[in-house]
Amino acid sequence: MAAKNTSNEIRITRIYDAPVKAVWEAWVDPEQAALWWGPRGFTLTTHSKDLRAGGSWVYTMHGPDGTDYPNTAKYLEVEEHSRLVYDHGASADRPAMFRVTVQFSEVKGRTRMEMSMALPTPEAAEETRRFIKKAGGNATWDRLAEYLEKQSSDKEMFVINRTFDAPIETIFEMWTEPNHLVQWLPPTGFTMRFIRADIREGGSGFFAMTNEKFTMYARMAYQEIRRPDQIVYAQQFCDEHENISRHPMAPTWPETMLVTVTLAKEGPGQTRVTVRCEAHGKTTRAELEVFSGARAGMTQGWTGSFDKLEDNLGRVGS
Repeated sequence: MAAKNTSNEIRITRIYDAPVKAVWEAWVDPEQAALWWGPRGFTLTTHSKDLRAGGSWVYTMHGPDGTDYPNTAKYLEVEEHSRLVYDHGASADRPAMFRVTVQFSEVKGRTRMEMSMALPTPEAAEETRRFIKKAGGNATWDRLAEYLEKQSSDKEMFVINRTFDAPIETIFEMWTEPNHLVQWLPPTGFTMRFIRADIREGGSGFFAMTNEKFTMYARMAYQEIRRPDQIVYAQQFCDEHENISRHPMAPTWPETMLVTVTLAKEGPGQTRVTVRCEAHGKTTRAELEVFSGARAGMTQGWTGSFDKLEDNLGRVGS
């Protein structure tokens, strides 16, 4: 089992396929931030922004249920294209909830974003981790990846990340061993069985997922498997005879999805999983609109799968 986290800091690392200047501007330009900041389903209104040490960003996040969440960030350090330090949540009658430090660095034309949130105690940090997870706050950084991809290539992309307390080789096996995959990959409420499982580069899989109401079939064509850090496959829905069909509940869903799974070491015994999904091959505008509008549901589905993966890793490590 993973050891209890005793740090008072929450750390997040992401690699974005965009230059530092583009990532920095997406952060500091209120008009751009409004297109990605916050959990899925949230919107943002900026009331004022003074980007300098001693300045502040005053904004309101609007929840999908209509609830407003006033926020203030007070800047302590601003180093253009490099570093931001700010206190979050401070006001005239309330101390800051936590201090945020964000580092932006160039890595072979891409951008590494390293972010830490320092809280008063380890207990406060753990409570905040639980709150962020429940509110879907980590999707903020996935939405940033999607926004940057849209800006650079005009592609509609779905991105989700999760860090697991397990070594990278263990996570790789969870993605490439059929007996492990069927335990955690299906959405909540479904069971999964492989009709064919040839998980190797150039191989394919054909599987069924069943709940109380129906069974749906799909197949995977594995384009790349690079141990221990990358798996790429194309997925299509089909019937029981493996004839291509569409999503049983979304007839205008793109016929083929390309899924890229990237694994990265992140601290002692930890692995970050990044899943990127995009429509592949010929698609219509209507299909892309359905896909882009389904990100909240996809987040919910992958979150349920990742929760089951986390449970399975706990049993493996116990």
